[in-house]
Amino acid sequence: MVRAEVVPPWDADAWRDAARAAWRAGVAPERLIWEGDPQGGLIGATALDALPPRRPAPRVGAEFLSLAGAVACHRDPQRFALLYRLLWRIAGGAPRLLERATDPDVHRARLLEKAVRRDAHKMKAFVRFREVPGDGEAYIAWFEPAHRILDRVAPFFARRFSGMRWAILTPDRSAFWDGRALAFGPGGTRADAPADDAQDALWRTYYAHIFNPARLNPQAMRAEMPQKYWKGLPEAALLPVLMREAGPRVREMAERAPEAPRRRIPAPVPAPVAPAGGLEAVRAAAEGCRRCPLWEPATRTVFGEGPADARVALVGEQPGDEEDLTGRPFVGPAGRLLDRALAELGIARERLWLTNAVKHFRFEPRGKRRLHRNPEATHVRACRPWLQQELAALQPRVVVCLGATAAQAVFGSGFRLMAERGRWRELEGARAFATVHPAWVLRQRDPAAREAAYAGLVDDLRLLAETSLV
Repeated sequence: MVRAEVVPPWDADAWRDAARAAWRAGVAPERLIWEGDPQGGLIGATALDALPPRRPAPRVGAEFLSLAGAVACHRDPQRFALLYRLLWRIAGGAPRLLERATDPDVHRARLLEKAVRRDAHKMKAFVRFREVPGDGEAYIAWFEPAHRILDRVAPFFARRFSGMRWAILTPDRSAFWDGRALAFGPGGTRADAPADDAQDALWRTYYAHIFNPARLNPQAMRAEMPQKYWKGLPEAALLPVLMREAGPRVREMAERAPEAPRRRIPAPVPAPVAPAGGLEAVRAAAEGCRRCPLWEPATRTVFGEGPADARVALVGEQPGDEEDLTGRPFVGPAGRLLDRALAELGIARERLWLTNAVKHFRFEPRGKRRLHRNPEATHVRACRPWLQQELAALQPRVVVCLGATAAQAVFGSGFRLMAERGRWRELEGARAFATVHPAWVLRQRDPAAREAAYAGLVDDLRLLAETSLV
C-alpha cells in the first residue's frame, strides 16, 4: 500500500501533484491510501514520494481539472480516491469518460461538484459584513460553509469589495483583504466577529418592507435560504414573526377596501416633465448653465451622448480633461477603460447613453496640467436639474451610476457606494444600480489591486449584460 497526503486537505493543486506522482509511479487506485480515507491510519504504507517515476505525466482535459477543483473542497473523505480513479481511467484510455453521466464514479463526482458550487453560491448570497468597532473602514463577516470553499470564493469578495478592508472568518480558515492583496489564516469562532452593527437595523427595516405575506412559501424559502444560515443574517430575526403574521395580514389585505395607488417611499429622483424639445432642448439650455462657478474656467458644457432612443443610460461623475476639450463624455483614460469592460461583456457602447452628474470639468491648474478635483455637493445640486431633465427626456429602462458622486445624485446623499454597489434599485419607470467609476480603478497604485478593482467593475456591469436591453 502507498500513502498520499494532501495539505491543506482542500487544495486541488496539492491533490494534482500527489495524483501526478502516483500515476507516474504506476500506483493503481486500489493500492493508494489518501489522507481522510477510512483506511488512512493503516501502518506500514509506503510514502508516495519514495517511489520513482516509471512513465510520463498523465494528460487530462480542462473539464476534469475544473471538476477536481470543486470536488477537492467537499468534505467527503473519499473525494480524493474518487478523483484518482477517474484520473486513472481517463489517462489510461478513456478520455471521454466524463461524458458518461450514468457511470457511478462520474455520477458521484458530479454530485459532489454540484454541492460545492451550491455552497459557494450560498456564501456569496449570505455573507454579511459588519463594521469593526472603532474602525469604520474595516469589516468582518462570520460564515459557516458546508464545505471548505473559502479559498475558492474569497477572490469573488476581493473583486466585489476591493475598496474596503475586510475579513471573512470560518471555522476552518479565514480570509483577509487589505485593499491590495488577499491572504489566508487559521479559522476563527463566531465570537471573533462583531455581533451587530448599525447596518443590521437597516437590513431588518429593508426586509420587513419588502416582505410580501401573500407570496409566502416556507418550503421554497427554506430551500433557497436554509435555516442553518439564519443565525448569520440580521433580517432572519424577523422571519418567525413575519411568517406567523402572514395569514392574518393576507386576510386583512383581501378584506381591505380598494385604495388609489400611493407611493409610500418617495423616489430618490423626482421625475420632472421633459421639455418640449426633448434632449436637444435640454442640451441647448445646459450649454448656457451658470448655476455654479464651474462654468467659468471650463472650456465647455459636456452634455450626454448616444442614441435618443437608448434604453440604458450610464451616469458618470464629471467630465475630465479630454472630455472638457472635446465636449464628449467618456473619451479619456477612464472612458477607454470603460470601453474595454463593455467590450469584454459584449455590450456595444453605441447603444448606450453616456452622461455625467456634473456637466463641467472641475480642476486645479498645476503648471500646464489641469488636475482633476472631485465636485462638491453644491456642484452636484446645481447640475441635478439637467440630469433629471436629461433622463426624463430619454426615459431609459436602466440607469447605471458610475462612482459615488453619480450614485448620490441619482439615489440621494445617503447612498453608500461600497456597501450597496451591484444591487438593483427601483427608480421612477426604471431600474438602476451603482458601481465604481473607471477612474477609481485607474487610481489603484498596486497592479494587483488595480486588476482586482477592474474585475469587480466588470462583475458589476455583468448585471447590465444579463438584461435584454443591450
